[in-house]
Amino acid sequence: MKRGLIGRYEISITGGEKVSAFVPVALPPAPPIDLSPDRQRKLEEALMALGRLDSVSTLLPDPLLFLYAYVRREAVLSSQIEGTQSSLSDFLLFESAGTPGVPLDDVVEVSNYVAALDHGMTRLQKGFPLSNRLIREMHALLLRKGRGSEKMPGQFRRTQNWIGGTRPGNARFVPPPPAVVEDCMAAWERYLHDDGQSALIKAALAHLQFETIHPFLDGNGRIGRLFIALLLHHERLLAQPLLYLSLFFKRHRQEYYRLLDAVRTEGDWEAWIDFFLDGVTQTAGDAVATAQRLTTLFREDTERLQGSGRSAATVLKVHTAMKERPVLNLAEAARRSGLTFPSVTKGMTALMQAGIVREMTGKKRGRIFVYDRYLSILNEETEPLER
Repeated sequence: MKRGLIGRYEISITGGEKVSAFVPVALPPAPPIDLSPDRQRKLEEALMALGRLDSVSTLLPDPLLFLYAYVRREAVLSSQIEGTQSSLSDFLLFESAGTPGVPLDDVVEVSNYVAALDHGMTRLQKGFPLSNRLIREMHALLLRKGRGSEKMPGQFRRTQNWIGGTRPGNARFVPPPPAVVEDCMAAWERYLHDDGQSALIKAALAHLQFETIHPFLDGNGRIGRLFIALLLHHERLLAQPLLYLSLFFKRHRQEYYRLLDAVRTEGDWEAWIDFFLDGVTQTAGDAVATAQRLTTLFREDTERLQGSGRSAATVLKVHTAMKERPVLNLAEAARRSGLTFPSVTKGMTALMQAGIVREMTGKKRGRIFVYDRYLSILNEETEPLER
């Protein structure tokens, strides 16, 4: 349904030139979303896919292992969309040894994202409301160090920003003027607590509205994508934040931006919702498949190692440490397994001989080991967009 322009333009002078900044009307859309039979079917398919994901996550032998890996995969993908060159391997190497093979700022951005998500989840689990205050707290962590740390972390912007182009005058899109950002975000927060809307539809609309308001000077895309997982958890569709659309948005980047513009200029919320629901269904299905593949991998490798004689108990403890952190040095493996350094060294050697782990430095000191098959499953489609 094409409702026409879903806001107004405000003319201001920025940097000595006239700028038309877009101010969206508050949610929900008017007239209401057309839940046609086809759209209702998409919604039901997406909800079923989320239900399967939620069930699989609770049936895993250790759901926290999957959560650890999946959150970091999402952090890498979401940061890549903003232009970082960090891969998942780079980030896990940074976490393990502090020596990434890419610029430090790239992995710091990914680390900040993980911290922001962890903070948001912890606050929600303690009963804190999903709110502008929580979003600002997470933003403060997202930009706490590295690139963007000078761009008002944790505060809504007080200057004009823009998307695309070199200045507001030639930008592809100019979000609302700073004077109305607070009001726009207050209306956005009120909509989050609208109980009359399906949680998935609410997530779709609120994500796009957040991207349109662009309330921060930097980090809007990452916070906007992270927010989807938080809302679905808050609405009790997922027990853990395991639904991340960054890979879907990365795969369909041009269509994503086209649909954002179509909503703003034509009011075509339905086309955006269809795209969003397809993304949820596909992404949830992919996450289920990944969880099942990792479960199979861990089971097969454990069964192989159980036949390693008197040293089996030691080797299995080192294997467990590698499941917890697929990139590890010996000191961290010893800490996690509770074994002595010589025992860990022997256990890691056995894992190498079994073809389960690989030493990646080629050095005699400061060696780092990687659980190759585990990392290869997580690494799929997480290489940077450009090199």
